[in-house]
Amino acid sequence: MTSKPDTFIAPPCHAEIRILFQDDAILLIDKPSGLLSLSGKNPLNRDSVHFRLVQRFPTATLVHRLDFGTSGIMLVALNKPVNAQLTKQFQTGTINKTYTALLHGHVKNDTGLIELPIAKDPPNFPLQKICFVSGKPALTHYTVLERTTSPPVTRVLFTPISGRTHQLRIHSRELNHPILGCDLYKNAESFLLASRLMLHATTLEFDHPLTGERIYGQSVCPF
Repeated sequence: MTSKPDTFIAPPCHAEIRILFQDDAILLIDKPSGLLSLSGKNPLNRDSVHFRLVQRFPTATLVHRLDFGTSGIMLVALNKPVNAQLTKQFQTGTINKTYTALLHGHVKNDTGLIELPIAKDPPNFPLQKICFVSGKPALTHYTVLERTTSPPVTRVLFTPISGRTHQLRIHSRELNHPILGCDLYKNAESFLLASRLMLHATTLEFDHPLTGERIYGQSVCPF
């Protein structure tokens, strides 16, 4: 069975990328919501984090990505050996990340662990699905930061232990509390309660590829 073609055309993003840290090896940047990480196959989707960065840093390569609607901190390598070293850190799980999110409704427990395997869902591209047969292990820890009313919303801090596509978005839905503004894993109300995906990459902790120093980067959540 063939997957559906990707017909998504990104609207123009006028927000700028902010550089949080820069040296000869890496950049830590603050990605705005509504900007692709990489340019798409469709020429109308040329604008992206990578497209913008290489205008100023021709050797820049992305070590990881954030979803189109997700804002926050990203790590960029400025040469191939650095990219390889950082990629190894991602693969071995020594890079720690946290995300802030606003979830629909009130999450009951103050902390919790979501452990549900995730697989591609080709007939419904770009959706992922929970699948205990073909899915890859996916683990997300969450901590409730705040609960508000009118409408009921829970602010959480996510710590993903794995890094599957759409992991936080689909795990939130399976918790019965989808992320506000999420167009893919929504309920009748959650998508309409925000003008953007309320998911922000807040912190990123890693070993500097040249010095070995432990680096802690942070991007202040805009919501």
